[in-house]
Amino acid sequence: MGIDVESNEIEINERIEGYILELGLAFEEVQPGLWLIHDEIDYIDNIVVYHTAPVLTFRVKLMEAPEDEVAPKLYKRLLQLNASSMVAGAYGLEDDAVVIVESLQSSSLDQNEFQAAIDAITLAVREHYQDLKAIITPDDGAEREPAQAADQA
Repeated sequence: MGIDVESNEIEINERIEGYILELGLAFEEVQPGLWLIHDEIDYIDNIVVYHTAPVLTFRVKLMEAPEDEVAPKLYKRLLQLNASSMVAGAYGLEDDAVVIVESLQSSSLDQNEFQAAIDAITLAVREHYQDLKAIITPDDGAEREPAQAADQA
């Protein structure tokens, strides 16, 4: 007798969507197992959450990666942040973008873990975005809100 993997995945997807609803986050289900969260409270839009059993992945596109002489300085800073400030997730490169990625095991996921992943991502954006953006572009003296900071996914 085998485990019905498809029905188990559907149950996990329903549980994940329940967590999103219970947390009061605005979202859209793009397709089964893929959600786009709009976390307007923390000024971060387009947190992509996707479930591919047995992993639940959270991803936010932070900015376009530079292709000029500042790229090595930015990448060095991202590695430093990964080692010192990122609890579970990490900064990375996806295509031509700097992203934050967090992954959890989906089969034993609870709401506290789900909330912690969202919180870790929003905290990283709030704490690091201005520092990282300053490496790429000179400071123009204008203070920007994180909502205006994080690029669209």
